[in-house]
Amino acid sequence: MDIVTPGFGLIFWTSITFMLLLFLLTKFAWKPILNAVQEREEAIDGALEAAEKAKNDLLSLKSSNEDLLKEARTEREQILKEAREMREKTISEAKEAASKEASKVMVSAREQIENEKLAAMTEVKNQAAKLAIEMAERVLRSELKDPGAQEAMVSRALDEVKMN
Repeated sequence: MDIVTPGFGLIFWTSITFMLLLFLLTKFAWKPILNAVQEREEAIDGALEAAEKAKNDLLSLKSSNEDLLKEARTEREQILKEAREMREKTISEAKEAASKEASKVMVSAREQIENEKLAAMTEVKNQAAKLAIEMAERVLRSELKDPGAQEAMVSRALDEVKMN
């Protein structure tokens, strides 16, 4: 059983070696390892905070984008409304101008028709008067061939002038 049971010397030197190793690890390795672990923990916390900040920024940008989209839609609707109003105004102005122009053309046409009607009536009257004078001249020539008839006609005309 000597093989299984350790001797006092072995336990003593093993304990001293363990204590020495523990002292050396605590003095030289433990602090750097703990510092590295702590730095790693701080880096992870910083990364988590940065991710949270990025997430909040993303949500803020998304909200801002939605607001901008709403504003753009509202502005687009306003522009379309103004364009429709301008189109309606232009159409109504064009209709009004066309109506006024049509009225002017109608008045001008009526005046022109009236003027032409008066000119035609004057022409007809002139032709009728000319025709009446020609007829009267022919009648008078045929009746005034005789000198006695000429004297009778002159006397009748003088009698009629005296009556008026």
